[in-house]
Amino acid sequence: HVQLVESGGGLVQPGGSLRLSCVASEFTFNNYAIGWFRQAPGKEREGISCISSDDGSTDYTDSMKGRFTISRDKDKNTVYLQMHSLKPEDTAVYYCAAASIFPCTVVEVLYDYWGQGTQVAVSP
Repeated sequence: HVQLVESGGGLVQPGGSLRLSCVASEFTFNNYAIGWFRQAPGKEREGISCISSDDGSTDYTDSMKGRFTISRDKDKNTVYLQMHSLKPEDTAVYYCAAASIFPCTVVEVLYDYWGQGTQVAVSP
């Protein structure tokens, strides 16, 4: 059974940091790549990063490299997205998703299961 629950969103000032969490069921965590995506108001959803279940290898969309870091805690079945130097244009709903792929790649159509999303707002 594939389950994904995001948390950690909120309001943050420009330049601030935030860490999002995606708690997965044990089955999901051990068998699926987990990716992070976001959708800003009026825009298409875009990929950020992903982490493979087998070896923890990661992938990032080029534009997201540097300020975003994906990681995981196997004991907690949780994948994190650490975000630094946040900008107003980072305001979006952030989703985690699961895909039966290895190695992971940040291609939205490959992801079959999605969480409900968590809102991030970057504003003074």
